[in-house]
Amino acid sequence: MGTASRFFAAATTAAALSLAGCSLLPSKATSPTAAAGAPGPVEPLLTAPARLELAAPEIEVLPEPPSDVLARLRSGFVLPATDEPDVAEELEWYGSHADYIARVFTRGERYLHYIAGELEARGMPADLALLPVVESAFDPFAYSRGRASGLWQIIPGTGERLGLKQNWWYDGRRDVIDSTRAALDYLEMLHEQFDGDWLLAVAGYNSGEGNVARAIRKAEAAGRPTDFWSIREDLPPETARYVPRLLAIRDLVADPALHGVELPVIENAPYFAAVDTESQIDLALAATLSGLEIDTLYALNPGINRWATDPEGPHRLLVPATEAARFEIALETIAPTERVRWTRHQIGRGETLSEIAEDYATTPEVLREINGLAGNVIRAGDHLMVPHASAGDDAYSLSLEARTARQQGAERSGTRIDYEVRSGDSLWSIAERYDVGTGELASWNAMAPGDVLSVGRTLVIWTESESGAALSGLDGPEQIRQINYVVRSGDSLSAIAGRFRVSLADLLEWNGLAPERYLQPGQSLVLYVDVTEQSS
Repeated sequence: MGTASRFFAAATTAAALSLAGCSLLPSKATSPTAAAGAPGPVEPLLTAPARLELAAPEIEVLPEPPSDVLARLRSGFVLPATDEPDVAEELEWYGSHADYIARVFTRGERYLHYIAGELEARGMPADLALLPVVESAFDPFAYSRGRASGLWQIIPGTGERLGLKQNWWYDGRRDVIDSTRAALDYLEMLHEQFDGDWLLAVAGYNSGEGNVARAIRKAEAAGRPTDFWSIREDLPPETARYVPRLLAIRDLVADPALHGVELPVIENAPYFAAVDTESQIDLALAATLSGLEIDTLYALNPGINRWATDPEGPHRLLVPATEAARFEIALETIAPTERVRWTRHQIGRGETLSEIAEDYATTPEVLREINGLAGNVIRAGDHLMVPHASAGDDAYSLSLEARTARQQGAERSGTRIDYEVRSGDSLWSIAERYDVGTGELASWNAMAPGDVLSVGRTLVIWTESESGAALSGLDGPEQIRQINYVVRSGDSLSAIAGRFRVSLADLLEWNGLAPERYLQPGQSLVLYVDVTEQSS
């Protein structure tokens, strides 16, 4: 019976008893005067019913929300505990590197409250908020050898599948809001694909769903169970360690004192707020308006590659929650058309669109769009409207160019060579030529081994090989010359490679050829040869 029904029944019963009681109660004793017929006080026909005493309704007292984000996460941990040796080994490593763990969670202070809220809104395990510890150590600018980027270390192809915008201005794989949305979408998809098994979903996040699906099919064919621990031997070695690593950091956060680690207190309140900028905005101007350091803006908006936000959006900036109102008010004083500095550039004789774009730290695509150009043809004397940074390069210390310059400028052992990329070059071919590792070459230049090179880009090479250093000559990479060779009757790929002292693999790569490809007389081939070797 409901509360209202019980109240109505009790009230009805009390009223009925009161009415019945009135006819049964004896009259008050009459005074002698009344007995003699003298008028007395008038007796009420009914007495007032007794006051109904109702019990106060029980009010559920909700517990105070935790004041610490990590305490909030602990209450949502659901991934299964395990005594697997690999988890214990990873946990021991974390426990013995307390300073590292403290640094990681201090960096994570900016992002953890937001990630926790997004997981709760989707009903996903709070354990997954710790994946960025394993992926990037909460460094939003982390870039791996596999071309993965951002807090969640998303590779370009996966980013495209998940709808993340990636262009010259902006990389959604590093944007805090966009990358978190994409990562959780991917994890949810994997969770559904692998029949609700979160450990398999985490494994798929690391290695791709194809690797996990193949391992499951292999286990099924052998009559083995298909949980993570049963198929891990058929997964890539990195993935076999990845899941234990997540479980280890989860166990550490669950009871840091048990493992001799003291974690920072992270306030359980929004660290940042999103402010609508309505249009493209120069980060130096945004820093002035918000009263923030420009590095703070880059740290909260790591998806911004350049000196300004993408002209096509997203038109928002994340700022510390305490500064959001001030920034919004200050923005209202600056018209959208004044949030980026413009120059009316007169085209000089011989200037190209790409040269002008490089001078103003923008791209030919941007100049074409802004100026309504159909192609790259421009005429001397005409004018172009060009957006450009309002401050010097030093002000944008966390832009993509600045981070690359710092990486390239680091001192290393060996001879430094500045190499200008030519048509047909790849990281692999340049590394082979200078006798260095492809991974090393990529790292020196803030790249990944699979990145595509743009013609004209300058790469830094550090070589300790005498032959590699000799290639630089006295004048640097100019000792390497491009030759356009016209195929003659009877030529073969191997004969041409031998004639010019280049490898067959390089010759094939420079010209996009397959080994079995037949040459045709008159066909033009591009070769990059060392002129010092040709004269020896």
